[in-house]
Amino acid sequence: MKRNLFLSSVLTVLVLLAACTNPVAPSEPQAIGNPTPKDYLKYENADIFLLNGIVHSNMEDVEWVQELAYTLGEEVGEITKQTNSAQEFENGTSNKLPVGTKIYRTDTPLYIAIVNGKEIRYMEMLEG
Repeated sequence: MKRNLFLSSVLTVLVLLAACTNPVAPSEPQAIGNPTPKDYLKYENADIFLLNGIVHSNMEDVEWVQELAYTLGEEVGEITKQTNSAQEFENGTSNKLPVGTKIYRTDTPLYIAIVNGKEIRYMEMLEG
């Protein structure tokens, strides 16, 4: 009899504790990750290149980027492949820039691609 009373008490306490807790334990925030070429190439007007595993997107239509003064720095890459297929993207690949285009770092968040003497502004597309 005492044993049944003890088990009933323990069971009641466990049920009460279970009812008072959050049924879905909070999880760790999920890392979203940086955008991929696939995220951009679904748009017809995408103009991107991949360098060091990071997508860089053309910023020529962004007003504050056009107003940003910069100093051209060192060459950091070159376009070695052109494709519109996200599966074929690798470092040095662009969907619009011609093969052989040099990419330069600046003293700002901008990267500059030089095509026929024209400096085209790009920025890294980073999440978070």
